[in-house]
Amino acid sequence: MSRPEAHRTILVIDDDRVFGEAVRQAIAGPAREVLVEHSAAAGIRHCAQRRVDVVILDQKLPDGEGFSFCPQIVGFNEQTKIIFITAYPSFESAVLAVKGGAYDYLSKPFELEELLLAVERSCRTLDLEQSAQLQTYRQLREGAETVLLGQSPSVAEVRRMIDLAAAEEAPVLITGETGTGKNVVARSVHYRGPRAEAPFVSINCAALPENIIEAELFGHERGAFTGAVGARKGIFEMAEGGTLFLDEIGTMPLHLQAKLLGVLDEKRIRRLGGGASIPVDVRIVAATNAELEAALEAKTFREDLYYRISVIRLHLPPLRERREDIPELCRFFLAGRGRGRAAVLPDEEIGRLQGYSWPGNVRELRNIIERALIVHREILRPADLLGKIVAGVGYRESAAPPAADADGTPSSLATIESDHIARVLAHHAGNYSRAARTLGISLSTLKRKLPPDRASGER
Repeated sequence: MSRPEAHRTILVIDDDRVFGEAVRQAIAGPAREVLVEHSAAAGIRHCAQRRVDVVILDQKLPDGEGFSFCPQIVGFNEQTKIIFITAYPSFESAVLAVKGGAYDYLSKPFELEELLLAVERSCRTLDLEQSAQLQTYRQLREGAETVLLGQSPSVAEVRRMIDLAAAEEAPVLITGETGTGKNVVARSVHYRGPRAEAPFVSINCAALPENIIEAELFGHERGAFTGAVGARKGIFEMAEGGTLFLDEIGTMPLHLQAKLLGVLDEKRIRRLGGGASIPVDVRIVAATNAELEAALEAKTFREDLYYRISVIRLHLPPLRERREDIPELCRFFLAGRGRGRAAVLPDEEIGRLQGYSWPGNVRELRNIIERALIVHREILRPADLLGKIVAGVGYRESAAPPAADADGTPSSLATIESDHIARVLAHHAGNYSRAARTLGISLSTLKRKLPPDRASGER
């Protein structure tokens, strides 16, 4: 499906009323609004009050020479394209118009078709300029999102490893709890390396159903499956020359793990339903919040793929292990989310935040700062939004105490996850589909997380 045409506003400034009406009828359409004025003053008022994309400007106007108004028009919007028209062509008038900011120049008499082509050229130029600006904005924004804040020794070590990883082409595996900033690290590896000008494409393997993720990764040909009405590139092809970030790779189905290993070894992919082998040049950065070593023992993750993607390994520590970074993180989030407000975060409030355990890590800290900016006025009290103060030092979280085994040692994350899935299944009377929706995961992911004796079928 082609992208819809951008809406454009075109202003005709010409004292010839017949000409103005003819141009309006020829150009106006669903995506093009045409305004007609017969004096420079009236036309400039439009430019001052609204965005005008193209101005068709006559040389001889009742209130002055057309070229003398060009600087005013582009002063309101430097992207406005001026098509300067005159019945008294001369080299001098052309130079004056171009110096004033005119984009194109037509001499009367001319065919209406010639003017329409000039308008089309102006609109195409606007499209190209806006695409370039969006690309520049995206690169700047994404580059800014690669900042890993903190001065703690653990963060300094992560930054050192990022620099090493960025200079290489080997696959990278990023580990760490949810909310620690694995996406930030992946972008940092990309934007600090030689592929920075190429695409950075990410996919969350846990967010897509098993029957969709293969087509998303490798693409498909027309008729490959029901609904495949045309050929479509996959994410590997979209990331050509750049970096593909596979988030939550631990949830990838085993048969796709085998295909991914083949792609890493052969640097070629094959679309679903296709016979051709397509070469790809993509760097792989993967991330997981699960212990892949446990998945290896459970045979839910391939050992050969694990060693292939973890040539370079980066581990992000949880926020509770680097509390000294909380003041800097708070200042950063306030600067980015405060929108110029004179909000103050007292030092004692930062001290209270440092006493919290932060199960949601940096993401939770960012969210609580944003919430405080909404709830409070000038003096922010984000700690009041977290829980009840315990002896003025920390917080008593509203959740139940950490789970523990019979001997009193804390349970593993895998055990806690398995127990929670079992509780949700029991709540839904063993209905896997409802349990998966409640947990926010796909049915296939739910079954992979269950012990083999419980994942045999739908109830």
